[in-house]
Amino acid sequence: MDEPSVSPHRVTQLLAQWSHGDDSALAELTPLVYEELRRLAHHFMEGQRPDHTLQTTALVNEAYLRLADQTNPRWQNRAHFFAVAARAMRQILVSYARSQRSQKRGGGALKVELDEAAIVSPEESKEIVDLHEALEQLSALDSRKAQVVELKYFGGLNYDEMAEVLKISPVTVRRDWRFAKAWLYTQLHDVD
Repeated sequence: MDEPSVSPHRVTQLLAQWSHGDDSALAELTPLVYEELRRLAHHFMEGQRPDHTLQTTALVNEAYLRLADQTNPRWQNRAHFFAVAARAMRQILVSYARSQRSQKRGGGALKVELDEAAIVSPEESKEIVDLHEALEQLSALDSRKAQVVELKYFGGLNYDEMAEVLKISPVTVRRDWRFAKAWLYTQLHDVD
């Protein structure tokens, strides 16, 4: 995400046009943001274990469908769009991980997968849900710090992009990131 292949200004223009009901802007925007979304999902998946079986494509497709299906979207700019995309990817991963855990406990519900190859191991399901729960706790303490984690970890945004989305300085973003990282490390390692 640090080196977008398309002008951020052009993406922002197309998002604004789409927000005002121009469907042709969505048609032009789709291939541009889809590649960025793939990079975003790939960035997230790089940090996972080598035997992780969740497919990047399945995650991107599901997130893109959620974003494109919005009625009356009000995108502020490219960074805002990708921040919402990061949140969508997080929600997809958490929902999927919870579904996996419920199946492991004999939930009995019909299992609907994002993609036939989109399988998360029980260990990864626990890690994703634990991270989500820790982020929820952090959000209760300081929602901005939780947003910084979400934007960086799930969104792959850099400090300047996060500052733009959150309307704070990059220095504050870095400070929040350092605090949140240490806080989450403590929370996640106390659980074990």
